[in-house]
Amino acid sequence: MKKYLYFSLIVLALVVSCSKPVPPVSRLAVPVLAVPSVTKTMPVLVNPPPVGHVLPIVSVTIRPQIGGLLSTVNFQEGQEVKKGDVLFTIDPGPAQAVLDQARASLQRDLAQLQNARIQFDREQKLFDQKLVSQDERDTSESAFNALAGSVAADRAALTNAELNLAYTTIRAPIDGRTGSLQFHQGNVVKSPDDVLLSINQIHPIYAAFAVPERFLPEIQKQMRSRTLSVSASYENLTGEPPVGQLAFVDNSVDPTTGTILLKATFPNTDGKLWPGQYVQLALQLDELTNAVVVPSQAVQAGQNGQFVFVVKPDQTVEQRAVTVSVTVKGETAIASGLSAGETVVTDGQLRLASGTHVTFKSE
Repeated sequence: MKKYLYFSLIVLALVVSCSKPVPPVSRLAVPVLAVPSVTKTMPVLVNPPPVGHVLPIVSVTIRPQIGGLLSTVNFQEGQEVKKGDVLFTIDPGPAQAVLDQARASLQRDLAQLQNARIQFDREQKLFDQKLVSQDERDTSESAFNALAGSVAADRAALTNAELNLAYTTIRAPIDGRTGSLQFHQGNVVKSPDDVLLSINQIHPIYAAFAVPERFLPEIQKQMRSRTLSVSASYENLTGEPPVGQLAFVDNSVDPTTGTILLKATFPNTDGKLWPGQYVQLALQLDELTNAVVVPSQAVQAGQNGQFVFVVKPDQTVEQRAVTVSVTVKGETAIASGLSAGETVVTDGQLRLASGTHVTFKSE
């Protein structure tokens, strides 16, 4: 009898405990991060952002135009130089000797030419008086003409010698930054085979990149009315991205890739861009004014398209379908489905459904 009474008490206790109400799941507040949507101007960019290759505006290879001993090097590797700066000096001694010889030859032949002119004038007078034969007169004229030719050749040789002497001083043909030095003071250089140096002009600088051909009509349309802006970024960039302008559109589409080559020019006064560097470029085609903007992480993808969770005044959320316009630098413009000022969830969406209570947490 006692065992039966004890068993009955246990069953009664279980029934009472199971009859206690369980709080509904929907009333448990889920902690989330949320921010209000804002209105702002959003750029319309080529998407996905193209990768560009940085190129110097001008690249010049310095070669000697006369061979000889490299007597001086007047710069440091990697130094900025200006057009006209003296870079190298080749020993001018041999060129100076050739120049002196050319001057002496010219002076000698000028003296002989003067004497031949006098001789020819004399022979011409005698011939007019019929005191000398035609052969003697023609011989005198030929001697004069031969010396005149020698003087002309001497003048050309003198000019060439002067040029060769000038070539012993090698100057920078452009403003730019010097590269690696290939020959040092004391080396003998040959013309025109030896490459002494390369100079790259990097202020301004190019970035070459390709975009799919579907963007070409819009690019052409926008370029007719304004200059298109291009910004460049790369890993570990400090400060604001360099901003340039679209300067070149190629005259044909590459049939193998379906892309067209573009070039943007950047002032590059701070030297953030460097020849050979790969950068990610943002080509702005247009801009949206008064766009409703939310952080990109607020937009979720579902079976029926994209959506956001909107926090209502009673601290419950509503799953709402939206249409996305553009996404730039972690921000997304909403074309429809959301109004400015409405609060959207940016973190914690996996635990949410329409009607779920939420509480705001700090980051």
